[in-house]
Amino acid sequence: MGKRRGGRELLRGLSKKQKKHLREFGEEHPFHDKLLLLLPLHSCSPFQSENSDKSSAESDSETEVEQISVYHKLLATLKTSPESESEEEEDESESEEAGESEAEVDSEGSQETGEADGDEEDKNDIPEEEEATDTAEQTLSQEQADGADTSCDPHHGVIEEFTDVKHESEFSLETNFMEEESGDCNVDKRDSNPFKQHMDKELEEKEIEKMSTLPKSSSQSQWSRLGQLTFSSSLEKPKTLKADKEVDVKQLHLHKPLESTWPKVNNHFLPSVNKPSDSPFTPLQRELFCIMNTYRDLFYPERNALTNGEEIRRAYCLHALNHVLKANAQVLTNNAKRRDRKPGSDTDDYRDQGLTRPKVLMIVPFRESALRIVHIFINLLEVNDKKKIDVSNKKRFKGEFGSDPEEKPPNLKRPEDYEAVFAGNIDDHFRIGVAILQKSMRLYAPFYSSDIIIASPLGMRTVIGAEGEKKRDFDFLSSIEILVIDQADVYLMQNWEHVLHLMKHINLLPLDSHGVDFSRVRMLNLNNWSKYYRQTLLFSALQDPQINSVFNKHCFNYVGQVAIRNVPLTGSISHVVVQLPHVFRRLEAESVASLIDTRFQFFINNVLPEYRDAIMSHTLIYVPSYFDYVRLRNYFKKEDLNFTHICEYTKKAGVCRARRFFLKGEKQFLLFTERFHFYKRYTIKGIRNLIFYELPTYSHFYSEICNMMKATDSGVDATWTCTVLYSKYDAQKLAAVVGIDRTAQMLQSKKNVHLFVTGEN
Repeated sequence: MGKRRGGRELLRGLSKKQKKHLREFGEEHPFHDKLLLLLPLHSCSPFQSENSDKSSAESDSETEVEQISVYHKLLATLKTSPESESEEEEDESESEEAGESEAEVDSEGSQETGEADGDEEDKNDIPEEEEATDTAEQTLSQEQADGADTSCDPHHGVIEEFTDVKHESEFSLETNFMEEESGDCNVDKRDSNPFKQHMDKELEEKEIEKMSTLPKSSSQSQWSRLGQLTFSSSLEKPKTLKADKEVDVKQLHLHKPLESTWPKVNNHFLPSVNKPSDSPFTPLQRELFCIMNTYRDLFYPERNALTNGEEIRRAYCLHALNHVLKANAQVLTNNAKRRDRKPGSDTDDYRDQGLTRPKVLMIVPFRESALRIVHIFINLLEVNDKKKIDVSNKKRFKGEFGSDPEEKPPNLKRPEDYEAVFAGNIDDHFRIGVAILQKSMRLYAPFYSSDIIIASPLGMRTVIGAEGEKKRDFDFLSSIEILVIDQADVYLMQNWEHVLHLMKHINLLPLDSHGVDFSRVRMLNLNNWSKYYRQTLLFSALQDPQINSVFNKHCFNYVGQVAIRNVPLTGSISHVVVQLPHVFRRLEAESVASLIDTRFQFFINNVLPEYRDAIMSHTLIYVPSYFDYVRLRNYFKKEDLNFTHICEYTKKAGVCRARRFFLKGEKQFLLFTERFHFYKRYTIKGIRNLIFYELPTYSHFYSEICNMMKATDSGVDATWTCTVLYSKYDAQKLAAVVGIDRTAQMLQSKKNVHLFVTGEN
């Protein structure tokens, strides 16, 4: 009885959104906390070998069970409240000790004192309230059984996911025809039309075999804005493009009304004094769109949420919408021709569709990103204020994907890039179908009636499912022609396995016909060659081996690939403002697969002994991988070292306690994970010695962590140290930190490198 009452008490303090998340995942969504914990304990390490793809596929069924029984119950122990958030802000202020003490008292309640031991802190990282969580789920089920209307409530789970079935006939491609008065009936049939050139190309079997077996040839080119470009192709020697210095909208073969609406939509990024003859593109957009419009795959690893993120979003939205409008116009025009054709005429002239309707898949990390994309689509389709397009379910969409100002705690001081990434609604589990037909847009369209699908990796994973599950579906991905993966770096902080799982299930032959008219299906789709026609647009804030792997191994476009490969000249070490000696210690590993074990042995044998002495107190160990963190934590326990730890699963009371112990010197070591820093960006005070167990994923994290030392008012600057472990496999990360010139020298030399940064280097 007490447990059941405890479950109801747990639910009383939850909002509708938190109840929804608890119902779906068995966890409370930390809306105020902004801690999006998406790395299950079983996902692969960033340095796992290539064979991990096979092993992960074989263990998919086991993965799902483990997520429910361990991972979700682990996350269920995360509770947040406005009071605890304010306590954290006090912890950031000058009265840090008082704030942390208050947080400790409020969080622990009547718990016994004496939790200073590292073993006791581990309780913050393991499940504690499994029975209470189960009871809470039962109570939620009881609420729905008592008559609560959850089918129309946007705050309840995807078990009864809303889809718009009312407007099915209005947006059906099969039963509609092109409206002549719309001005769109004259489909662009010119041979120079990029859409027709790409989709009408008929490949031969020997060309498919060539693309599957032969390595790609590449060539280099230098563009004024994008920099160093690498063109690659398997079919023929890649032809390098030249960026147009001036772009005439009429020469881009844009579908109406995009020619007139694009300059207005993009006006925000253009100079304030803009002549009618000026280009409607920024220099970056012009060169990116020049590549997109040729239907080549594109990898741009210099996306920045602060500077060019919205420019890029508008550019790929224009390209995707242009593709959809052209494809639909072709179908509607052929519908009219079939209606008026003579009996017995050839039907192969009307092959204009895929096996399923969805043509564009956009992967974005948060609901806010989906909201902005839909708004761009609406603005691009509205010719003027008098001609508003009809958008179905717009109010519901704003309610589910918009943000509530009250959800964001006031007075949070975080870096600008943090505010830009985590702006608006940061829920990461969503998917929505969008259908576009001439002057109307349908939100929440069923996937098989959608032209565009906008989703997060987690949203795709939950609908694709795993092998052995009864309810799973990925047929709607069979005929995707444009795949956009935006902010790919964020998925490294969520769960990269979801991205890999998606790539394995895209452009496969569907298991069901789904009512398709096979006489209208293109031969490329019937031959299961869809992946060779799919264009992939990949945008990231950094170059990472895992992101590079997706672009190199999962992109098969017959036209070829274009990757921007600029090298950093200076590196983030130049932004370190404290005078600090940096020691880069090189470790030798035989292969990437052995790197994890080699790094661990090198650390415990060569680095850790130097810091065991009590004089080397206040040592923070920065660990990017959660698995390395767990391994180090277990080793520190075994060796009975005086340490504390903070990871993405640590509760707030444990975080405050660990920071206080470390600041006062009661704990000599602090194990600190990269994901915690990504989602929280707390300033850790008291650092005197810093160890980067591995180079950070984001290069600017290196300077951020180093600059935390200036928060220590101890007057012992000369005793500060910074040690970094690296190997030859860390070349990209190393170049982002120290610059390309130093990287070349460090990789050639097998000696340790000592750098002294004064803030001006």
